[in-house]
Amino acid sequence: MKKFFAILIAAFVLTSCTGEAKSLWVDNGNMSLFADKKARNVGDILTIVISETTTQTASKSRTNSKAGSVSVGNGTGIFDFIKAFSVNGSDSFEADGSATDTNRFSGQITVTVVDVLPNDNMIVEGTQSIWQNRDEHKITLRGVVRRDDVTMNNTVPSYKVADATLKFDGKGPLNAKQRQGILTQLFNFMF
Repeated sequence: MKKFFAILIAAFVLTSCTGEAKSLWVDNGNMSLFADKKARNVGDILTIVISETTTQTASKSRTNSKAGSVSVGNGTGIFDFIKAFSVNGSDSFEADGSATDTNRFSGQITVTVVDVLPNDNMIVEGTQSIWQNRDEHKITLRGVVRRDDVTMNNTVPSYKVADATLKFDGKGPLNAKQRQGILTQLFNFMF
């Protein structure tokens, strides 16, 4: 029995001295089961889930009219050459117009934390560029995110981004054809 314990102790000492214990749950000491992987520092990334709808309706109506009338009777004395006449004039203007514009956009954009404010709010900024058939569609987002609004999936809904600037832009052959020509712009400016 003593010999068995001696062999067991020797085996334990040999294995503990020669090998290094490695955990399945540690990655260079930075990863933990209990670590919070939400964005919090400059350089961290998070995903903004964009779900925006804007509707604008405008309706205008204008009416303007005026009328005038002048009557002159026959002249007498040295003005007997004036014959009776009357002049009537009227002017009217009426305009109606209405416009409805609805824009919807949904998607996701991954942004980077560019600054952390003293109150722990994060300034985020990111650009995503998508090319399709030589047309570029570019999404740029900048805003302020509270750390409390970052979900466990490291995402934030776009309606929780403060001071948000969300810009959709495009360039390429298709986008160029959707712009007014120079002559049309000139006529619109003049008239």
